[in-house]
Amino acid sequence: MLSCRGVGRTYQTDRGPVDAVRRIDLEAPDGRFVAVIGRSGSGKSTLMAMIGGLIRPTIGSILIDGVDIWALDDNAMARFRNRRIGYVFQFASLLPTLRAIDNVALPALLDRRHAAAEAYDRAAQLLADVELGTHLDAYPSEMSAGEQRRAVIARALINDPILLLADEPTSDLDEQTEREIMALFLSVNRERGTTLMLVTHNLALASEAEQVVQIADGAIVP
Repeated sequence: MLSCRGVGRTYQTDRGPVDAVRRIDLEAPDGRFVAVIGRSGSGKSTLMAMIGGLIRPTIGSILIDGVDIWALDDNAMARFRNRRIGYVFQFASLLPTLRAIDNVALPALLDRRHAAAEAYDRAAQLLADVELGTHLDAYPSEMSAGEQRRAVIARALINDPILLLADEPTSDLDEQTEREIMALFLSVNRERGTTLMLVTHNLALASEAEQVVQIADGAIVP
């Protein structure tokens, strides 16, 4: 389902070129839970951003469900990201002026494949699925960090993505909330069959994965 072929990213700096990611080859079949581990600055998040269509590789190709995503034009890439990839970042990233249900429904409303009423019905169901059924009208400032992260997971699932990318999604949470959020990710992966790629420093979380990829100095450690 996911195929990275010779993927690299080089940044030009005042000190010369810096290779953040070095010609990585990575394969993950449909429905796999992949954990990406490594020290800060190892290239984990850069690799994730390239897979998610957010940072263009300097070299190599990335195929998701057979689509070479970086061969798409800007409009096609935007549609692909919105419809096929779900994102959960380190911080909640909810829009502060929108209620929880508005935040979750937004990607479906932007996609315009479904009526607004259908998007909101699905958003309400997803919020119920992540135990936020009583928080539909809550604004982010009225929610705890764990509740905000649950809402972000619901938002990431609104368009039924085939790939869910989570970049250090529990690093700012207490242990109990971390366990609850991780249980949600595992449920999404195992019950929905969504391919999950999780970047984490937490080896206990990584131990739940079917495939662990360690990155050091921009390359996969054999």
